[in-house]
Amino acid sequence: MNRQEMRRIYTPEPLLRHPVAMMREIADDMWAGRELAWRLFLRDLRAGYRQTLLGYVWAFLPPLVAAATFIFLQSQGITRIEVVGISYAAFALMGTLLWQIFVDALTSPSASFGAAKAMLVKITFPREAVLVGGLYMVIFNALIRMVLIAAVMILWNIPVGPTLAFLPVALFGLLAAGFALGLFITPISALYGDAARAIPIVAGFWMLLTPVVYPPQMSGIAGWLATWNPVSPLIVTARECLTGQTLTMLGPFFVVAAASLLLILVGLIGFRIAMPHLIERMGG
Repeated sequence: MNRQEMRRIYTPEPLLRHPVAMMREIADDMWAGRELAWRLFLRDLRAGYRQTLLGYVWAFLPPLVAAATFIFLQSQGITRIEVVGISYAAFALMGTLLWQIFVDALTSPSASFGAAKAMLVKITFPREAVLVGGLYMVIFNALIRMVLIAAVMILWNIPVGPTLAFLPVALFGLLAAGFALGLFITPISALYGDAARAIPIVAGFWMLLTPVVYPPQMSGIAGWLATWNPVSPLIVTARECLTGQTLTMLGPFFVVAAASLLLILVGLIGFRIAMPHLIERMGG
């Protein structure tokens, strides 16, 4: 590659004046930074588990602990949650593992940006590589959790059906929704550490408002939340794929998935526009 090909020209013209050209430039930078994204993923993967006693167990320990709490409450009769067709323990484990996939995608952009702050202010490179590297980590952890879900299905002898073929689409919807929301949180968390600290608190409360450890309700406040909570059709559809049930929320699922893809495009544009200002605030 010659010097002319590596040159980039900055002008005072607003970036949004040519949105198509801007999206093309973002796509080109993501492609150009694919190798860097992979190296960032490998670096974070080794660093994340190098100094831990349990190693990769941490990839699925949090959802297991969350599920164990509700399984214990159910076994002691403190809660009465009726589940049709499968054991409640399997139902709760599947739900919490799927929920953690969404949460990982939600926190990935801000976490990746925070880990790369020192590099961002000193080196010029395609900034989107940081986001892609974090997304690789989300996919890696999701694959580990899917292995655990497969073990749950085998242990409780859960029959599979033709809807299992839709599972990759359902998982993609979960990842897309979490990543889209995470993109909008990233500029705020880059400026104010309160946002990153608030995400686990909000996610924990949000989980209770989502049919993760209980079936979706059709009436009352719980029914209203199941209808208008955007994560509900994603969790329900993915779990129905795993248990061979009829996909009851397929329409809302496609609406949320399509909206998530649109929000990702808008979020990438916002990320590109905000990046120079964020780096300047960080001391670049």
